[in-house]
Amino acid sequence: MFSSMIQNLLSSGGQAQAAQRYVELNRYVDNFNKQIKAQNPADMMQQGINSMDGVQPYNGPSFDNVLKASAKTPFGSLLTGKALNVNAQRINEADYGSEVNTDTPSKNQILNLVTSVSRKHGVDDKLVKALIKQESGFNPKAKSHAGALGLMQLMPSTAKGLGVTDPLNPVQNVEGGVKYLKSMLDRYNGNIILALAAYNAGPGAVDKYSGVPPYKETQNYVKNILSDYL
Repeated sequence: MFSSMIQNLLSSGGQAQAAQRYVELNRYVDNFNKQIKAQNPADMMQQGINSMDGVQPYNGPSFDNVLKASAKTPFGSLLTGKALNVNAQRINEADYGSEVNTDTPSKNQILNLVTSVSRKHGVDDKLVKALIKQESGFNPKAKSHAGALGLMQLMPSTAKGLGVTDPLNPVQNVEGGVKYLKSMLDRYNGNIILALAAYNAGPGAVDKYSGVPPYKETQNYVKNILSDYL
């Protein structure tokens, strides 16, 4: 009855709630793309979010179709082609005081850390928390088969370029991961969809396909994070 994107929502929120979440997600993405030519990316995002406050009929493409189309056609002026420029200055854990137990941090400590780091870099902490949930389930010691490490699943080479000397240190990992996500948001003029796709598949893949790459893993990744974020 529903697309594969929301099957996991059925057990947690009920069929009616899952259906409503899916409608809202479709409306958010569709309205976001209607605002794509706005001059101010921040205003564009806010307009897209506020457009969901009232019930508005929409006869445009579904979220699934938006993802498929973005892999085949240019995404307007969003792909700026700017070189990735990340500040690789070594991360100073003292910036966050002694509030975080870097060996065995509690869930609350992690959430507070994410909020602090996100505010520092001007990123919505709710988006970062949704990303971390998808990447590691808030496990600071998480390791993937591909070699990605920590809460935000940084690859060793990426971590090094971000100034992270210990990817399994939650403070360094979150600082580096948020910094990288911010660089992707800047690269794609605040487009959350493209930034998340680039975080998962790399900006090279996003640039190659002028949008979300046609990889099932990446498309499901974007959908899952957005469903939590909204």
